[in-house]
Amino acid sequence: MKNVLTRLITGILYIAVIVGAVFVGGWFFWGLTILFGILGLNEFIRISNKNFVSNTTRLLDLIGGILFLTAMSPAPVTYMTSTSSTMLFLALYLAYFILRFVCQLYVQDGNPLTHLAHSLMGQIYVILPLGALSFMYKAYGLYVILAMFILIWLSDTGAFCVGSLMGRHKLFERISPRKSWEGFFGGLIFCLAASAGFYFYGSEMFSGMSLWQLLGMGAVVCVFGTWGDLVESMIKRALGVKDSGNLLPGHGGILDRIDSLLLVTPALLLYLLAINWLA
Repeated sequence: MKNVLTRLITGILYIAVIVGAVFVGGWFFWGLTILFGILGLNEFIRISNKNFVSNTTRLLDLIGGILFLTAMSPAPVTYMTSTSSTMLFLALYLAYFILRFVCQLYVQDGNPLTHLAHSLMGQIYVILPLGALSFMYKAYGLYVILAMFILIWLSDTGAFCVGSLMGRHKLFERISPRKSWEGFFGGLIFCLAASAGFYFYGSEMFSGMSLWQLLGMGAVVCVFGTWGDLVESMIKRALGVKDSGNLLPGHGGILDRIDSLLLVTPALLLYLLAINWLA
């Protein structure tokens, strides 16, 4: 009972922080992506390198992540235009990449190729999707971002409830033995129902998206959220760890909470861009 209560309180606080940052926007949303980026990247570096990595390269990777997320931030540097701010921090991010390769020549932290590969994968797996999240916030507004998070949470809830009650057929037993096809379709139904609700009770907040486009959005979030969860499970299984960390009591590490988000964000951005291109 105590574990359930701890998990519930942590989950409520986690949701409150996200919803608050989405509504306030600006530097608060930048702070949310930076928080997720630093914590998630640090967890990935730690588990992928088995804690055997130079503090110099770890710090450099974290700084690189901050530079990219600041470039994509909806809150530009106050004395610069949004475009100038983005170009400045993207240039600094490119400088990070160059320095990261050169730095590996001088740092003795085990297999140099392995650690360099883990650094680059951390940027691709954790930082790039969070940067896409900021870009999507700037391009499509807070309601699309809020709807995306709601759909992710509903997909997880639907999958858990339906899977627990009637899950019989394994979805991907090799990676995640507890996931079932029944749970997946339960999550999909929750997402489609919520997407329909967005259309009938708040279509003006979604830039005139049609019912079918919003239903497509719900399907994209459910499918890629499930894949995102499976990808993180695959990574943890390959590395021999149960959780990415213990930062969130009852939930594990931050990567255990944003695993779906890391695949949903780029997929949803591509979906929204496709809608605009085909319009």
